[in-house]
Amino acid sequence: MQKKYEEELYKLALKAYKRNEVPVAAIVVYKSKIISKAFNNRKKTTNPLDHAEVKAIIKATKKIGDWRLSECDVYVSLEPCHMCKEIIKESRIKNVYYFMENDKVINFKSNFVKIDNNASIKFKHLLTNFFKNLR
Repeated sequence: MQKKYEEELYKLALKAYKRNEVPVAAIVVYKSKIISKAFNNRKKTTNPLDHAEVKAIIKATKKIGDWRLSECDVYVSLEPCHMCKEIIKESRIKNVYYFMENDKVINFKSNFVKIDNNASIKFKHLLTNFFKNLR
């Protein structure tokens, strides 16, 4: 079965390569069946979220009808970046299989600043009530 996934990933990565995109591909598998597949597309769309994993996850959630993919596995040609890893965790994906390690280091440093004022209290109250009402 894994051989089938490898071949599908290679075909998708080759499509990305031919389109001058970073040749990374991902597939989502549910009960041994490929339910979604994608390749990187950031250059064409100019969307920083258009990583193969993200696109495949979005397609899978539409197919399953839920944002939780806890019964799914992801196969990807390259170890997911930090953003994709967090999205994978958020979608509750069970296993991630990859073929190459990702050695890319992003040197840009974003500055995160917490704003502490009355709005902080309002937002906290809103979130707390939301989850309290959910239970």
